Amino acid sequence: MSAEALFPRLDPEAFRSQAHQLADWMADYLRDLGHYRVQPTVTPGEIRGRIPPGPPEQGEAFERIMEDFERIIVPGLTHWGHPGFFGYFPANTSPASILAEMLTAALGAQCMSWNTSPAATELEQAMMEWLRRMLGLPEGFTGVIQDTASTATLVALITARDQAVRRSSGRAVDALTVYTSEEANSSVPKGARLAGIRPDHIRLIPTDAAAAMSVPALEAAIAADRVAGLVPCGVVSTVGTTGSTAIDPVRAIAEVCRREDLWLHVDAAFAGSAAILPEMRWILDGAEHADSLVFNPHKWLLVNFDCSAYFVRDPAALLRSFSASAEILKAAYDDAAVNFRDWGIQLGRRFRALKLWFVIRTYGVEGLRAMLREHIRLGKLFADWVDGEPGFERIGAAPLATVCFRLVPAGESELAGDLDRLNRDLLERLNATGKIFLTGTRLKGRYVLRLALGHLTTTEAHVREAWDLIRREASEL
Repeated sequence: MSAEALFPRLDPEAFRSQAHQLADWMADYLRDLGHYRVQPTVTPGEIRGRIPPGPPEQGEAFERIMEDFERIIVPGLTHWGHPGFFGYFPANTSPASILAEMLTAALGAQCMSWNTSPAATELEQAMMEWLRRMLGLPEGFTGVIQDTASTATLVALITARDQAVRRSSGRAVDALTVYTSEEANSSVPKGARLAGIRPDHIRLIPTDAAAAMSVPALEAAIAADRVAGLVPCGVVSTVGTTGSTAIDPVRAIAEVCRREDLWLHVDAAFAGSAAILPEMRWILDGAEHADSLVFNPHKWLLVNFDCSAYFVRDPAALLRSFSASAEILKAAYDDAAVNFRDWGIQLGRRFRALKLWFVIRTYGVEGLRAMLREHIRLGKLFADWVDGEPGFERIGAAPLATVCFRLVPAGESELAGDLDRLNRDLLERLNATGKIFLTGTRLKGRYVLRLALGHLTTTEAHVREAWDLIRREASEL
């Protein structure tokens, strides 16, 4: 068989036909998404067992590959865009973002520097400026699109580490300490470890009744470490904790960091999008004094995963930690252009700015605000239902469309373990229906259920159906 038969060159007409088939499939999927089970019923290893152990020697037809996609892959997916998906956090998408991702894939652009993709670099600069203005951050902030908030936080902690080592006359990294809330995302202590901070030097600061970082406890921890001869390095404050969307007092924490000469990073991965609402701008109060901030348009701003906006006050500090060049990368315009390869961990970079551009232009800032307002309204409505229902208890203030609650039936044992088991059972029953999907967490020692809103397709009717199902399953327990 000829090489041409084994490895056919690009056939634009065949591609056109296949792309039309995919577009039809995607449109049908988005239309019918609410009819799927939110979470599949498969068991570990079941999907892999349907896939041949080795690759095919000969190429296969597109139609056969699509048949297997529908037969094997789709039934094993958790559908994050489902209107009944209320777990974890929103991981949104939108038609505009999907179309932009298709263009990104077709272009195959490698965006590590201005020279490799001038338009991609300059569009990214423009999109970060658009986001800065939308959030109301000061002009001194500039930014870059990272893949995830986990990476952005690691970048911030590495920069903070290097700053602290320089300021402490070369004290070893072994002496550095980092501070964050006990409710912070798990990526924060993980990032600190990856940045070289000793695990026993990562301080998880206690929280107050609202699950926000205690500033007096932070100050006490810093003071104790200085007495012990350690070198406080940086603080990561959270705007919208993973568990309950609690909001740390950023302004007060910033004052501590200025006084102690510590790097302040604000993790607003999920909640940050809400700050484009004038009435919600208070969640970032004090963030103008931070050294860095991250939020994820791929969570609550209709942009496909992955797209994480990382802002920094002092780009020179970032470049000192991450700038690394080689002869092959050098170009004539390096002195006049931005090379985003030097703004983070990755050398190779995707064209993430394109989908951000498509989304913001398609919906406009007011369209995005309308969506956010509706989700926040639905969250408050659900919280009111919980508050008004005997046998249920709401945990936390729920300012950002995520409501934590638990079942506390009258006459049930008040032992914490009994209530925890009861609520775990309720969660399992709810998710087993396939109609909705929630997640649970532990807040102040209590196991609670979380209903996290934020998907484009979720309406008040879907939230009402979820609440009716929760009440029905609770009554049957």
